[in-house]
Amino acid sequence: MSDPTTTATGTAAGEAGAAGIDSRLEAHRTELTGYCYRMLGSAFEAEDAVQDTLVRAWRGFGAFEGRSSLRSWLYRIATNVCLDMLKAGSKRARPVDLTGPTPLARATLSPRPENVWLEPMPDGRVLPSVQDPAEAAVARESVRLAFVAALQYLPPRQRAVLILREVLAWKAAEVAELLGTSVASVNSALQRARATLTEREGRAGDPADPLDEEQRKLLERYVKAFEGYDMAALTALLHEDAVMTMPPFDLWLRGAEDITGFMTTLGAACAGSRLVPVAANGSPAFAHYKSAEDGPGFVPWAVQVIDVRDGAVTGMHCFLDAPRWFPLFGLPERLPAPA
Repeated sequence: MSDPTTTATGTAAGEAGAAGIDSRLEAHRTELTGYCYRMLGSAFEAEDAVQDTLVRAWRGFGAFEGRSSLRSWLYRIATNVCLDMLKAGSKRARPVDLTGPTPLARATLSPRPENVWLEPMPDGRVLPSVQDPAEAAVARESVRLAFVAALQYLPPRQRAVLILREVLAWKAAEVAELLGTSVASVNSALQRARATLTEREGRAGDPADPLDEEQRKLLERYVKAFEGYDMAALTALLHEDAVMTMPPFDLWLRGAEDITGFMTTLGAACAGSRLVPVAANGSPAFAHYKSAEDGPGFVPWAVQVIDVRDGAVTGMHCFLDAPRWFPLFGLPERLPAPA
C-alpha cells in the first residue's frame, strides 16, 4: 500500500509543475495572438489558433528539450497552426479591397459572409507591453487595418517570413530554422513580400499612440461633430479622399459629400449616437452606441476604427456586427441616458 503522505506530496508537486507550465505558456499569449492575427486577419480565428498552440505546447511540453527557446518553440507551433488554417486559400479583406467606391445615388447595403472580412482587434489582446518606444511603434503599425489587409495578399509562408523578419525582428537563420528551409529561401521570400506590400499597403496614417495635441483636438472635434450629427463640422474634418466602410456590407464611400450624404439618408438612424473611446488596431477607435428604440439609453451599433493623416480624418471603418465586437472589447451592453 502506498504511503498517503508520499502520494499527496507527489500530487501536489505534479499540480505545482502543471501550474508552472501553464504560467510560462500564458506569458506568451498576447504576442502570439498578435502574430496569429497578422497571419489570419481575424480576431476570433487568431484566438482559436493561439488556444490550439498552447494546448499543443502543454501536451508536448515533456518532449520539449530546450534546444531552442520556449518562445521560438511556441512560434514554430503557432506558425504551423496558422499555415494549416490558411490552406483553404481564403483571405480576409476590407470593402476597399473588393470593389470600387459606390456613388451615393447607387448606394445599397449588400452583406457578405463574416469570413470575407478583415476584423478589428483590441490593442490589449495583441500588443504586449514593451519598454522600447521604437519597438512599440513597430508593433502598433503592424496591426493597422491597412497593413494587416496588405499581408493577406501574401502567400502564407511569405506572410510568416515578413512578420517574423520585419515585425518581430527575427534573424534570417532563425526564420529558416523555424520554417525548415534555407536562409536564401527566407531572404528571397522577404524580398517578394516587401514588393507586394509596397504595392498594396498605400500611404500609412499618422502614428496614433501616443496621440499628439493636434490629433487629440481633431478627435475631440470628430466626436462632437458625429454625436451632434453636424455634417458641416464633420466635412471640415474629412480629407478630400476620405473613405467610409461598413462591414459586413461591401458598400464603401469616398469623399465628404457622399459620406455625409449617406449619414443623413440611409444612415440617418445614427443621429443622436454616442461614441466611447476604445483601443483598436493601433489606431484611434470608438465604440458607437445608437439611441435605443425600446426606451432611454443607447445600445451597441458599431466599432469605428479611424484613420488620421496630415491633420484630417482619412478613414471611418465601421464594423457593424456589434454582438460580436462589443463583447470582444469588453464593452457594456447598454449606456444610460444622460442624467
